[in-house]
Parts: sequence; C-alpha cells; structure tokens
Amino acid sequence: MASSSHGGVSGRIKNLTSTYGTDIQPIISDIRSTVGVMKGIAVQLEKDKLFDKVKEMEDAVVELIGLNELSVHFSSSVQAFGNRYKPGEQLTDFHKVFEDEISQFQANRNSDVQRHTLVRQFKEAVWNVHHEGQPMPGEENDDIVMTGTQSNILNFKCPLSGKPITELQEPVRSMQCRHIYEKQVITQYIQSEGGRTQCPISGCPKALDVNVLVQDPSLAVDIDEMRKMDKETNVEDFTMLDED
Repeated sequence: MASSSHGGVSGRIKNLTSTYGTDIQPIISDIRSTVGVMKGIAVQLEKDKLFDKVKEMEDAVVELIGLNELSVHFSSSVQAFGNRYKPGEQLTDFHKVFEDEISQFQANRNSDVQRHTLVRQFKEAVWNVHHEGQPMPGEENDDIVMTGTQSNILNFKCPLSGKPITELQEPVRSMQCRHIYEKQVITQYIQSEGGRTQCPISGCPKALDVNVLVQDPSLAVDIDEMRKMDKETNVEDFTMLDED
C-alpha cells in the first residue's frame, strides 16, 4: 500500500515538473522577441551616433539574457528533479536537491552571458553599422559565427530514429551533453541497455539515463525558429526557380 502511495506521489510530481517546463516556453519566446526589437533600436541609435544609449541597450540585453538563462536552468532542474524523485522514509531536502540539479545543469552549459549567441548577434548588428565586413574585436580568429538556433542545437537529426529534429513529436535534450532525441525512442533505447548507456551520438562520451532527459523550455523555441528558417529558405528557393 505504501509503495503504491509513493508511486502515485512521484508520478504526480513528475507530471507537475514536466508541465512547468512547458509553461515557461512562452516567456523564453517573448524574451527572444524583445531582444530582437532592442537590437533594431540599438542599430538606429548607433546610426545616430548615440553611443551612450547603445551601451545602455547592450547592458539591458545582457541582463535580459541572464534572466533567460536562469529561467532555463531552473526549469530544466525542476524537470530533472521530477525524473529522479523517489519518496523515502526520510524527508527530502528540496533546497539541496534543486541546488545540486542547477549546478549540474550549469556545468554542462556556457555560463558566460557575454558569449551567449543572442548577445553576440546584438553586438554584431551594432558593429556592422560602421564596420561592416570587419571582424569584431576578439573575433579575428573565429572561422565561423553560428546563428542563434545553430549554436543552441548540436544535432539536427535524432541519432536513433533518423528524423530531423523539426519533425520530432516529443523532443528531449540531455542535461549532460545537450544532444536532442525523440523521447519515446531514446527512452526505449536506454531501457534496452539496462537503464544506463552512452549517448548514441557518434563520438559523444557522456553517460545517459532517463533522469537526465528534459524538455528544455528553450528547445521548443529553438526548433520553432528552425522550422521558420526552413520555410523561408524554401520560399527563397521557389522564388529563384520562378525567376529562372
């Protein structure tokens, strides 16, 4: 009877933590849209040579992205806690559990907000107003500067199903290596390997179990951006064909 009760509690907590991750997605999307608007304003301010105002805008963007990252960290940590939680005889120290989960998530994610892709894109847009074609300071040796979506997404297909991530029904991301999979397929794969295995991405050394799989709230936004980019590319391709 007790084990059944414990199972019900852990199931309810898992459902609640999963829902929290979904609920925060609109916030992540709104933050990105706001940063895009701020970038456009900063470009105009740079053209008008209002450099102090541009710096204020940059500081605000950095602060906003910092809040964005904190939201992602917390949401993913809440989901990871829901995956791991198993009621026991002793009371759970929730504060310590959350701190441990957040620390683990941050350890596998770049915590330097200044190097966040959206911040870099903001600075690049402002820089190009007066220095188009010239590398920004500190980026002279960078061979490739990725777009925001590209740098957040490490693999473009599920390694097991072979489907593009834009076609996945329920995409999840590993907190350990940040690779993306179809939830049902990767869960079955882990279970077939005894509950713990290595990431199926070729060359990835990270261990994998169901507890580290989360529906990262930024992932849904990233995938939606990829779908929009794909549609825009297809429209451009059709336009070029019509012109020919």
